[in-house]
Order: sequence, then C-alpha cells, then structure tokens
Amino acid sequence: MTNLKPANTTPVADAAAADPAAPAARARSGWRSLLPTMTPWLAIGLVLVAGIGLFGLLGPLFVGDPQQIRDQGLTPPSAEFWLGTTQTGQDVLAQLAYATRGSLQIGLLVGVLATVLSAFFGIYGAYRGKFLDDAFSLFTNVFLVIPGLPLVIVISGFVPRESRGLWTIAVVLAVTGWAASARVLHAQTLSVRQRDYVAASQVSGERPWRVIVVEILPNLLPVIASQFVFAVIAAILGEAGLSYIGLGASNSATLGTMLFYAQNGFALSLGAWWWFVPPGLMIALFGMGLSLVNFSIDEVINPKLKNLRQHRKRARRALRLERELARRTKETDR
Repeated sequence: MTNLKPANTTPVADAAAADPAAPAARARSGWRSLLPTMTPWLAIGLVLVAGIGLFGLLGPLFVGDPQQIRDQGLTPPSAEFWLGTTQTGQDVLAQLAYATRGSLQIGLLVGVLATVLSAFFGIYGAYRGKFLDDAFSLFTNVFLVIPGLPLVIVISGFVPRESRGLWTIAVVLAVTGWAASARVLHAQTLSVRQRDYVAASQVSGERPWRVIVVEILPNLLPVIASQFVFAVIAAILGEAGLSYIGLGASNSATLGTMLFYAQNGFALSLGAWWWFVPPGLMIALFGMGLSLVNFSIDEVINPKLKNLRQHRKRARRALRLERELARRTKETDR
C-alpha cells in the first residue's frame, strides 16, 4: 500500500510539526524577545560584572583590616601580601576589596535613583502630555544643558566633608545625571503611546498609572535597562573622579579614594605600581564588562540590530530543520 501525503504539506513543515518543543518555543518567544542574544562578548561582560560583583560582596569577608598599619611599607606583592602594601604598611588587597564594595554601592544607588528620575520625568510626562509634558521637558532641558562635572564639583565642594557620605555623593551624581536618559525615554514613550492597544486601554477607562505600568512600561524595559547600566558606569567613573580630587565620600573606602591616597603617597614616583594599578584596573574592567552588556542590550533596542537578530534566529531554525530532514531522509533510505 502506498502512503499518500497531503499536497499542501512540505518536508520542512512536517519536521516542524513533529517537533514537540515547537509550542514551548513559541510560548517563550514573547519574553525572550526582550533579552539580548547570548554572544561571546555578552558572556565576557557578564563574567566580568559577576566576578567583580562577587569580589566586592564577599571579598571583605576573607581579608583583614584595611586600615591596619604595619612596619612593612611599600612592600611589593608577595605570598604574605598578594598585592603588596601601602606606604604605611596597609594591605592593598584588603583595601581593594572594601573599595570595590563601596564603589559598587554608589554605582547601584546612583543607577536606581537616576533611572527612577528619568522614568518619572520621561515616561509620565510624555504620557500625560499637554502642560505637564511641557513643564517636564523644560525642566529636563535645563538639567541637560548644565555641564555635569562642574556642577558635581560645585555641589560636592559646598557640602561639608563630615556630611559627604555614600548617600550624599549618590544623590549628587543622580541629580546631575538623569536628564539625558529622560529625553530618550520621553521619545520612546511618545512612540509607544500612539499604538492601538494603548488607545484601547485609555478608551476602556483604565487608570493612567495602570496604562503606564501594564501597557507602556514592558515595551520600554530594554531601554530602561540600557539607561540603568549606563548610569552605573557614569556613577562609578564620576565618584572616582570626585574622590581623586578630594571631594569624595568621607570615611568611606572606594576605588577613587584608593587612587587619591596613592597619588598623595607618591606611588607613581616611588614605583609602587601595585598601589595604584589594581584600583584603576578594577574600574576599567568593570566599565568594560558593563559596556559589553550594554552593547548587547542595544541589539534589542535598535530596530536594525533587532531585525538582524531575528533573521539570524530564522536562519539557525531553518538550518536545524534542514539537518533534521536530512537525517530522516537517510533513515528512510536505509
């Protein structure tokens, strides 16, 4: 008896229909579209960020007192002191662990505060429109044209040293660094606000906060994530610059304060590279890791890159189906 196959089917369609994972893959495609594709660069960025984050979180638990003074000043790295000692005999590795934790705390605080400010003035103002949007846009433009670094230096200079803690520096950096992100979110919200499902929610009588949270915000998550990562990078670099010129957080260890004390201790003139290279290298590696992650997030935001990613996914899916068809053909021939 001859097996008859419907005329409107193809081998590729049969292979797709026979694939039991196809429905699950379609169900996961919605939230996966918001995630960047795993690439070697993204993997390197995640490894760097996770490694430095774990070092800052768990490192202080395994090192000694970073302020302990010894009579072994400016000793190079050895088995006793893996990163050597400072001019007063303080363990550089212990200082690096505590300084990394302090810089990460400031970076996260500024990232959260700046993202909240930019989301409020950018998303809420664009959605409400009219006078409120004009007022928010004017306020954002004022902060956008003010030079950020001079304003940070002026504000930090007027704050008494004993009052300059981590929260103070974080607030100063967040207040001076949210405007650019707000403009990006404002433009994206204006685009999303014109879509049919948002208009349907408005016509149905949904409250504004629910329309923003349920209908608009999910479409802006990749943009918000990108702005958050950028804010963390800018915060760590900004704090390091403030601490390097002596305007950082008092009584707090950060990577910038390590560079400040290394400069005051003439580490470069004395050839004590182990004193200033580790904090500088830590800032560079963490910034590189976050930048690689941010580049991958940009693949989701940028329509051209997003279409290219979808084209690559379709090509890989077609290649898998072709291989499955070739395997089944070989089994049939046998």
